[in-house]
Amino acid sequence: MSAASRPVTAPLPAAPAGPDGYPRIEDHALLGDGSTAALVGIDGTVRWLCLPRFDGPHLFAALLDRRRGGAWTVQPRGLRTARQRYLPDTAVVVTDLTAEHGTVRIVDGLLVDGSLRTGTSSATGELARLVTVLDGEVELRVHLGGYGGAAPSATGTDEVRIDWRDGLTLRLSASRPVRGLDRLDGTVRLRAGERLGLVLRWAGGPTGLRTADDVAAALDRTAGTWQRWSSCIEYDGPQADLVRRSAITLKMCDHHANGAVVAAPTSSLPEAIGGERNWDYRFTWVRDAAYTVYALRRIGLEEESEGFLSWVLRAYERDGRPHILYTVDGIQPPGERIDPRLEGYRRSAPVRWGNAAADQVQHDVYGEILDCAWQWVRGGGHVDDRRWAKLTSLGTLARERWRTPDHGIWEIREQGRPFTYSVAMCQVAADRLARLAAATGRTREAAPWRELADTIRATLLREAWDGSAGHLTEQLGQPGTVDASLLALPLRRVVDATDPRMTATVRAVEQRLGAGSDLLYRYLPHESPDGLSGAEGAFLLCSFWWVDNLAKSGRIDEAGERFDRLCARANHAGLLPEQIDPSDGAFLGNFPQAFSHIGLISSAVNLQRVRRG
Repeated sequence: MSAASRPVTAPLPAAPAGPDGYPRIEDHALLGDGSTAALVGIDGTVRWLCLPRFDGPHLFAALLDRRRGGAWTVQPRGLRTARQRYLPDTAVVVTDLTAEHGTVRIVDGLLVDGSLRTGTSSATGELARLVTVLDGEVELRVHLGGYGGAAPSATGTDEVRIDWRDGLTLRLSASRPVRGLDRLDGTVRLRAGERLGLVLRWAGGPTGLRTADDVAAALDRTAGTWQRWSSCIEYDGPQADLVRRSAITLKMCDHHANGAVVAAPTSSLPEAIGGERNWDYRFTWVRDAAYTVYALRRIGLEEESEGFLSWVLRAYERDGRPHILYTVDGIQPPGERIDPRLEGYRRSAPVRWGNAAADQVQHDVYGEILDCAWQWVRGGGHVDDRRWAKLTSLGTLARERWRTPDHGIWEIREQGRPFTYSVAMCQVAADRLARLAAATGRTREAAPWRELADTIRATLLREAWDGSAGHLTEQLGQPGTVDASLLALPLRRVVDATDPRMTATVRAVEQRLGAGSDLLYRYLPHESPDGLSGAEGAFLLCSFWWVDNLAKSGRIDEAGERFDRLCARANHAGLLPEQIDPSDGAFLGNFPQAFSHIGLISSAVNLQRVRRG
């Protein structure tokens, strides 16, 4: 059964924990308001929230340390089973918890009040939770921990103030008295039909949501705002429900105030249990965000394209050279540091804050930005002389550096190499500038960029071709190497999917990197280019790229079958991680991962188009 037709409200065990006491990554849904994001488990526990925005300090991080990380639990005593779903076309989550003597429904949302237009923020700075007893009678526990050790100051049994850190004050309020709330570990007994509204606020001043009706109305407004945004999605092809959910997930990773897009809202969820590949993804990678914009544009969401392009060009202008990743403000993030206080998910240390890849050189960034600009112009966008000058300066960097080694798409932490993908994206930079020049009336400037694009492409096909093995290679001039980034060449129009050299390369990737019927590793575990020890999971974006190549080369039925199997790996809420453990299907890496949802949308659109001819 495909993920789109699978009932997402099927009963689930209540956050099953392994022998180490950690819940599965996949047993969570995402809440978002365009400023920050939270993960709520199917057992009613919020285990992730950074404040006041994606890359801020963690308030809750129980996924990285179940004892010291902190969480917000709202749960009936004697919990037996749970089910969880999103309200349709929203970022509002409904969790039903069945206990020994009754059933409760929790509706959770990071509140917004207004539109979700790029360039504005409608986040109110509040996480609201509405508890309704559906049947029976329950004793409900309300426990909040992980607030940095600050002492709460109670104003009664219905509001608690916490002077948290950096001058940020938190207020936890309840719509009715909760015994022990002043200690942030309270209980309340509720009968069928009774409700409890809870609001955690970090914006200035006390919350205006005092009653359960107030909380319900705020959640309804939030749901309505998301549904109005979702109504702009234009797609009716395969796996339509999951495509819509992926678009909403990407919008939850969007910093609405300025158009930046974080790669994932979490940090340090491991790519292998017990391994050291644990990275902070709460930043904007130009590559990831450009892919995001491209995916959303293909399903009718044009505004995000202009928002990101404007944002990245402003960031580039600040110091005159593009970086591979930024904070959502468009500046360089602080240095990477290891947090010795947290043990890591299932004891997978280290926990990292910040990302050292910010200092790397990755030449694909020129092509990523210019491809985004080309897609925007194709949709009717205008390029004035000032913006044109910025775009051509990126092309100049590509022209000067395409022959020099870099750290590549997989961000190796060793000496740079002449990666084929990076060279290909420099070709994309030149090609898109030629197209932009022709499309914007700058015809005399098109020819030199077209000539450069042709030169880079010819060099790539010559120097990345391994004649004895019969496929393209991961690096120029390095016979025998292969990685899954080669599958992106047809998607960026560098090599046609039907070119015999490309179809041979796809077969080589299938044979060497296949991890089951629908999964691919991005590179061979024992040939890891990043200098770190240990294996990792299968990389979902590469698996979707595999689908794209099959579809574009005429293997349409096979592509569709693999696509459906990949979609079936989404969790109960329609979310995907960065990686999958091929041995048991467990989620690995930061979650949810924008790259994976980008891949799902793009593959769905590609399949729709090839099937329609």
